[in-house]
Amino acid sequence: MSSYCEYVRSPRAHPIHRWYHDHEHGFPVHDDNALFERLVLEINQAGLSWDTVLRKLAHFRRAYDGFDVDTVAAYGEADRARLLADPGIIRNRLKVNAAIENARRIVALRADYGSFAGWLEAHHPRSRDEWVKLFKQTFVFTGGEIVNEFLMSTGYLPGAHDEGCPIYARVAALRPAWMRTKR
Repeated sequence: MSSYCEYVRSPRAHPIHRWYHDHEHGFPVHDDNALFERLVLEINQAGLSWDTVLRKLAHFRRAYDGFDVDTVAAYGEADRARLLADPGIIRNRLKVNAAIENARRIVALRADYGSFAGWLEAHHPRSRDEWVKLFKQTFVFTGGEIVNEFLMSTGYLPGAHDEGCPIYARVAALRPAWMRTKR
């Protein structure tokens, strides 16, 4: 398969991929909790399959209190231990710590940008490499692939859908950031 669009239509794709592809992947995201969720999921995918992450999505949402940024930013040692003991999520200490620390950093961004979405908009447009550098300066556990997938999945970088994919037109109608300003 040469693209995610082709993969989701193949018989070997789990139905959860089709749902994610058709309703979330590449659609513009403006809500901070939804952006934070996507960042945490991309971080958790590192070294694993996207299938693993999507199958655990409901568990992630429960474990991380619906990805409420303020709630996760206030997590202490008991919450960290709870997450590391939860078999419904990916129990990797670095990834759990990154989720908590990145929530705290998003809270701190509000002083200058009002929100995580405001921070993204203030720095748009950028090339992929410029975004990766900025994310590495601002957040933890954000390498090139994580940043690329996060930005593509939230509408800041192109490539989420093939132009011939029926979902491409739905996404384009919403004018994601990458379509508003091309570099």
